[in-house]
Amino acid sequence: MGAAAACLGAVAWLLGGGQVEARRARALCAGGSAARGGSAGDAGPPGWPRLVRAGDRLRRRLTVEWASLAAGLVLTVLGASVLPVVAGAAGVPVLRRVRRAAADRRRRESRADAVIALCGALAGELRAGRQPGEALLPAARDSGGLGGMQAAVLAAARFGGDVPDALAAAARQPGAEGLRGLAACWRVAVDQGAGLADGLDRLEAALRAERDQRADLRAQLAGARATAVMLAGLPVVGLALGAALGADPLHVLLHTPSGSVCLVAGGVLEGLGLWWVLRIMRGAEEAAS
Repeated sequence: MGAAAACLGAVAWLLGGGQVEARRARALCAGGSAARGGSAGDAGPPGWPRLVRAGDRLRRRLTVEWASLAAGLVLTVLGASVLPVVAGAAGVPVLRRVRRAAADRRRRESRADAVIALCGALAGELRAGRQPGEALLPAARDSGGLGGMQAAVLAAARFGGDVPDALAAAARQPGAEGLRGLAACWRVAVDQGAGLADGLDRLEAALRAERDQRADLRAQLAGARATAVMLAGLPVVGLALGAALGADPLHVLLHTPSGSVCLVAGGVLEGLGLWWVLRIMRGAEEAAS
Protein backbone atom coordinates (compact mmCIF):
# COMPACT_ATOMS: atom_id res chain seq x y z
CA MET A 1 0.00 0.00 0.00
CA GLY A 2 2.85 2.38 0.76
CA ALA A 3 4.48 1.70 -2.62
CA ALA A 4 1.15 2.21 -4.38
CA ALA A 5 0.62 5.52 -2.59
CA ALA A 6 4.12 6.60 -3.58
CA CYS A 7 3.43 5.74 -7.23
CA LEU A 8 0.15 7.66 -7.19
CA GLY A 9 1.80 10.65 -5.56
CA ALA A 10 4.58 10.71 -8.15
CA VAL A 11 2.12 10.49 -11.04
CA ALA A 12 -0.07 13.23 -9.57
CA TRP A 13 2.95 15.50 -9.12
CA LEU A 14 4.23 14.90 -12.64
CA LEU A 15 0.86 15.15 -14.41
CA GLY A 16 -0.73 17.86 -12.33
CA GLY A 17 1.00 19.84 -9.67
CA GLY A 18 4.65 19.49 -10.51
CA GLN A 19 4.75 22.69 -12.47
CA VAL A 20 3.21 24.71 -9.63
CA GLU A 21 5.66 23.27 -7.12
CA ALA A 22 8.54 23.88 -9.49
CA ARG A 23 7.55 27.53 -9.90
CA ARG A 24 7.25 27.88 -6.13
CA ALA A 25 10.67 26.35 -5.65
CA ARG A 26 12.21 28.66 -8.24
CA ALA A 27 10.56 31.66 -6.59
CA LEU A 28 11.94 30.65 -3.19
CA CYS A 29 15.36 30.08 -4.64
CA ALA A 30 15.28 33.41 -6.45
CA GLY A 31 14.11 35.21 -3.30
CA GLY A 32 16.85 33.67 -1.23
CA SER A 33 19.53 34.58 -3.72
CA ALA A 34 18.22 38.15 -4.02
CA ALA A 35 18.42 38.55 -0.24
CA ARG A 36 22.05 37.44 -0.34
CA GLY A 37 22.84 39.43 -3.47
CA GLY A 38 23.68 36.31 -5.46
CA SER A 39 22.17 34.71 -8.56
CA ALA A 40 19.09 32.49 -8.62
CA GLY A 41 21.13 29.52 -9.83
CA ASP A 42 23.26 29.56 -6.65
CA ALA A 43 20.30 29.62 -4.21
CA GLY A 44 18.91 26.70 -2.24
CA PRO A 45 20.54 23.34 -1.56
CA PRO A 46 23.32 22.23 -3.90
CA GLY A 47 21.86 20.82 -7.11
CA TRP A 48 18.29 21.84 -6.27
CA PRO A 49 17.74 24.16 -9.31
CA ARG A 50 19.05 21.42 -11.59
CA LEU A 51 16.64 18.94 -10.01
CA VAL A 52 13.75 21.35 -10.50
CA ARG A 53 14.64 21.85 -14.17
CA ALA A 54 14.90 18.10 -14.68
CA GLY A 55 11.44 17.66 -13.16
CA ASP A 56 10.04 20.32 -15.50
CA ARG A 57 11.54 18.60 -18.54
CA LEU A 58 10.20 15.22 -17.43
CA ARG A 59 6.71 16.62 -16.90
CA ARG A 60 6.69 18.24 -20.35
CA ARG A 61 7.59 14.92 -21.94
CA LEU A 62 4.92 12.99 -20.06
CA THR A 63 1.41 12.97 -21.48
CA VAL A 64 -1.90 11.72 -20.21
CA GLU A 65 -1.55 8.29 -21.81
CA TRP A 66 1.24 7.40 -19.41
CA ALA A 67 -1.33 7.45 -16.61
CA SER A 68 -2.45 4.07 -17.96
CA LEU A 69 0.99 2.61 -17.30
CA ALA A 70 1.12 4.26 -13.87
CA ALA A 71 -2.26 2.77 -12.96
CA GLY A 72 -1.00 -0.62 -14.13
CA LEU A 73 2.06 -0.29 -11.87
CA VAL A 74 -0.15 0.56 -8.89
CA LEU A 75 -2.43 -2.42 -9.53
CA THR A 76 0.62 -4.63 -9.99
CA VAL A 77 1.84 -3.65 -6.54
CA LEU A 78 -1.60 -4.12 -5.00
CA GLY A 79 -2.44 -7.36 -6.79
CA ALA A 80 1.02 -8.94 -6.88
CA SER A 81 0.67 -9.76 -10.60
CA VAL A 82 2.27 -8.55 -13.80
CA LEU A 83 -1.01 -8.58 -15.75
CA PRO A 84 -2.06 -5.02 -14.77
CA VAL A 85 1.21 -3.45 -15.87
CA VAL A 86 1.04 -5.35 -19.18
CA ALA A 87 -2.51 -4.10 -19.70
CA GLY A 88 -1.43 -0.60 -18.74
CA ALA A 89 1.41 -0.68 -21.27
CA ALA A 90 -1.03 -1.89 -23.94
CA GLY A 91 -3.32 1.03 -23.11
CA VAL A 92 -0.60 3.63 -23.76
CA PRO A 93 -0.85 3.60 -27.60
CA VAL A 94 -4.66 3.51 -27.42
CA LEU A 95 -4.79 6.59 -25.19
CA ARG A 96 -2.16 8.29 -27.35
CA ARG A 97 -4.33 7.74 -30.40
CA VAL A 98 -7.37 9.13 -28.57
CA ARG A 99 -5.39 12.20 -27.43
CA ARG A 100 -4.08 12.88 -30.93
CA ALA A 101 -7.55 12.45 -32.44
CA ALA A 102 -8.92 14.99 -29.95
CA ALA A 103 -6.07 17.39 -30.77
CA ASP A 104 -6.74 16.98 -34.51
CA ARG A 105 -10.43 17.69 -33.97
CA ARG A 106 -9.62 20.87 -32.05
CA ARG A 107 -7.27 22.00 -34.83
CA ARG A 108 -9.95 21.33 -37.47
CA GLU A 109 -12.54 23.30 -35.53
CA SER A 110 -10.10 26.17 -34.98
CA ARG A 111 -9.25 26.30 -38.68
CA ALA A 112 -12.94 26.21 -39.62
CA ASP A 113 -13.56 29.19 -37.32
CA ALA A 114 -10.62 30.98 -38.95
CA VAL A 115 -12.13 30.41 -42.41
CA ILE A 116 -15.41 31.95 -41.24
CA ALA A 117 -13.48 34.92 -39.86
CA LEU A 118 -11.61 35.22 -43.17
CA CYS A 119 -14.88 35.46 -45.13
CA GLY A 120 -16.21 38.17 -42.84
CA ALA A 121 -12.97 40.15 -42.85
CA LEU A 122 -12.60 39.92 -46.62
CA ALA A 123 -16.18 41.11 -47.14
CA GLY A 124 -15.50 44.07 -44.87
CA GLU A 125 -12.33 45.00 -46.75
CA LEU A 126 -14.17 44.82 -50.09
CA ARG A 127 -16.94 47.09 -48.83
CA ALA A 128 -14.26 49.53 -47.68
CA GLY A 129 -13.34 49.97 -51.35
CA ARG A 130 -10.36 47.68 -51.80
CA GLN A 131 -9.82 45.38 -54.74
CA PRO A 132 -10.10 41.61 -54.06
CA GLY A 133 -6.38 40.90 -54.37
CA GLU A 134 -5.52 43.87 -52.19
CA ALA A 135 -8.22 43.06 -49.63
CA LEU A 136 -7.12 39.43 -49.23
CA LEU A 137 -3.78 40.36 -47.65
CA PRO A 138 -5.03 42.08 -44.44
CA ALA A 139 -8.01 39.71 -44.16
CA ALA A 140 -5.79 36.62 -44.28
CA ARG A 141 -3.24 38.15 -41.92
CA ASP A 142 -5.85 39.08 -39.31
CA SER A 143 -7.87 35.84 -39.44
CA GLY A 144 -5.28 33.17 -40.23
CA GLY A 145 -7.91 31.35 -42.29
CA LEU A 146 -5.48 30.22 -45.00
CA GLY A 147 -3.33 28.22 -42.60
CA GLY A 148 -0.09 26.87 -44.01
CA MET A 149 -1.08 27.83 -47.57
CA GLN A 150 -1.26 31.54 -46.80
CA ALA A 151 1.98 32.41 -48.58
CA ALA A 152 0.97 30.59 -51.78
CA VAL A 153 -2.51 32.13 -51.91
CA LEU A 154 -1.26 35.65 -51.20
CA ALA A 155 1.46 35.29 -53.82
CA ALA A 156 -1.16 34.30 -56.39
CA ALA A 157 -3.31 37.29 -55.42
CA ARG A 158 -0.39 39.72 -55.47
CA PHE A 159 1.29 38.65 -58.72
CA GLY A 160 -1.75 37.85 -60.85
CA GLY A 161 -1.86 34.10 -60.34
CA ASP A 162 -4.86 31.79 -60.26
CA VAL A 163 -6.32 32.64 -56.86
CA PRO A 164 -9.28 30.18 -57.03
CA ASP A 165 -6.91 27.27 -57.69
CA ALA A 166 -4.70 28.38 -54.79
CA LEU A 167 -7.76 28.59 -52.53
CA ALA A 168 -8.91 25.15 -53.66
CA ALA A 169 -5.48 23.77 -52.78
CA ALA A 170 -5.66 25.45 -49.37
CA ALA A 171 -9.09 23.88 -48.82
CA ARG A 172 -7.42 20.44 -48.68
CA GLN A 173 -6.22 21.26 -45.19
CA PRO A 174 -8.34 19.59 -42.48
CA GLY A 175 -11.03 21.99 -41.35
CA ALA A 176 -10.49 24.43 -44.24
CA GLU A 177 -13.14 22.95 -46.54
CA GLY A 178 -15.00 26.27 -46.52
CA LEU A 179 -12.26 27.74 -48.70
CA ARG A 180 -13.77 25.82 -51.63
CA GLY A 181 -16.80 28.09 -51.34
CA LEU A 182 -14.51 31.12 -51.23
CA ALA A 183 -12.75 29.88 -54.39
CA ALA A 184 -16.11 29.47 -56.14
CA CYS A 185 -17.21 32.98 -55.10
CA TRP A 186 -13.91 34.42 -56.31
CA ARG A 187 -14.19 32.65 -59.67
CA VAL A 188 -17.77 33.78 -60.22
CA ALA A 189 -16.90 37.37 -59.26
CA VAL A 190 -13.95 37.48 -61.68
CA ASP A 191 -15.62 35.66 -64.59
CA GLN A 192 -19.13 37.13 -64.39
CA GLY A 193 -18.59 40.38 -62.51
CA ALA A 194 -20.83 39.39 -59.61
CA GLY A 195 -20.48 41.06 -56.23
CA LEU A 196 -17.86 39.17 -54.24
CA ALA A 197 -18.82 40.79 -50.94
CA ASP A 198 -22.44 39.60 -51.18
CA GLY A 199 -21.31 36.08 -52.01
CA LEU A 200 -18.93 36.10 -49.05
CA ASP A 201 -21.75 37.19 -46.75
CA ARG A 202 -23.88 34.25 -47.86
CA LEU A 203 -20.93 31.88 -47.56
CA GLU A 204 -20.13 33.11 -44.06
CA ALA A 205 -23.75 32.64 -43.00
CA ALA A 206 -23.79 29.10 -44.41
CA LEU A 207 -20.54 28.15 -42.67
CA ARG A 208 -21.77 29.59 -39.38
CA ALA A 209 -25.03 27.64 -39.67
CA GLU A 210 -23.09 24.43 -40.33
CA ARG A 211 -20.83 25.07 -37.35
CA ASP A 212 -23.80 25.78 -35.09
CA GLN A 213 -25.48 22.60 -36.25
CA ARG A 214 -22.40 20.56 -35.34
CA ALA A 215 -22.25 22.26 -31.95
CA ASP A 216 -25.93 21.50 -31.28
CA LEU A 217 -25.43 17.86 -32.22
CA ARG A 218 -22.39 17.62 -29.98
CA ALA A 219 -24.40 19.07 -27.12
CA GLN A 220 -27.18 16.56 -27.70
CA LEU A 221 -24.69 13.69 -27.71
CA ALA A 222 -23.01 14.90 -24.51
CA GLY A 223 -25.53 13.03 -22.37
CA ALA A 224 -24.93 9.75 -24.19
CA ARG A 225 -21.19 10.26 -23.96
CA ALA A 226 -21.35 10.95 -20.22
CA THR A 227 -23.52 7.85 -19.70
CA ALA A 228 -21.00 5.72 -21.58
CA VAL A 229 -18.14 7.07 -19.46
CA MET A 230 -20.10 6.41 -16.26
CA LEU A 231 -20.93 2.85 -17.28
CA ALA A 232 -17.31 2.25 -18.27
CA GLY A 233 -16.21 3.28 -14.77
CA LEU A 234 -18.64 1.02 -12.90
CA PRO A 235 -16.27 -1.99 -12.84
CA VAL A 236 -13.68 0.15 -11.07
CA VAL A 237 -16.30 1.18 -8.53
CA GLY A 238 -17.19 -2.47 -8.04
CA LEU A 239 -13.57 -3.40 -7.39
CA ALA A 240 -13.25 -0.58 -4.87
CA LEU A 241 -16.42 -1.67 -3.05
CA GLY A 242 -15.23 -5.27 -2.98
CA ALA A 243 -11.90 -4.23 -1.54
CA ALA A 244 -13.64 -2.07 1.05
CA LEU A 245 -15.76 -5.07 2.11
CA GLY A 246 -12.66 -7.24 2.45
CA ALA A 247 -13.43 -9.55 -0.49
CA ASP A 248 -9.99 -9.01 -2.12
CA PRO A 249 -11.30 -8.88 -5.73
CA LEU A 250 -7.84 -8.33 -7.21
CA HIS A 251 -6.63 -11.66 -5.84
CA VAL A 252 -9.71 -13.42 -7.22
CA LEU A 253 -9.34 -11.84 -10.68
CA LEU A 254 -5.59 -12.20 -11.02
CA HIS A 255 -4.79 -15.46 -9.21
CA THR A 256 -7.76 -17.81 -9.73
CA PRO A 257 -8.90 -19.52 -12.97
CA SER A 258 -12.53 -18.45 -12.62
CA GLY A 259 -11.44 -14.89 -11.85
CA SER A 260 -9.22 -14.82 -14.93
CA VAL A 261 -12.14 -15.96 -17.09
CA CYS A 262 -14.33 -13.23 -15.60
CA LEU A 263 -11.58 -10.65 -16.12
CA VAL A 264 -11.11 -11.53 -19.80
CA ALA A 265 -14.84 -11.72 -20.48
CA GLY A 266 -15.49 -8.44 -18.69
CA GLY A 267 -12.67 -6.68 -20.53
CA VAL A 268 -13.93 -7.91 -23.91
CA LEU A 269 -17.52 -6.87 -23.18
CA GLU A 270 -16.35 -3.50 -21.85
CA GLY A 271 -14.34 -2.84 -24.99
CA LEU A 272 -17.18 -3.92 -27.28
CA GLY A 273 -19.63 -1.69 -25.42
CA LEU A 274 -17.41 1.36 -25.67
CA TRP A 275 -16.71 0.68 -29.34
CA TRP A 276 -20.43 0.36 -30.08
CA VAL A 277 -21.34 3.58 -28.30
CA LEU A 278 -18.55 5.51 -30.03
CA ARG A 279 -19.59 4.05 -33.37
CA ILE A 280 -23.17 5.23 -32.85
CA MET A 281 -22.07 8.75 -31.92
CA ARG A 282 -19.58 8.94 -34.80
CA GLY A 283 -22.25 7.80 -37.24
CA ALA A 284 -24.63 10.49 -35.96
CA GLU A 285 -21.96 13.17 -36.40
CA GLU A 286 -21.11 11.99 -39.92
CA ALA A 287 -24.78 11.88 -40.92
CA ALA A 288 -25.26 15.47 -39.73
CA SER A 289 -22.15 16.78 -41.54
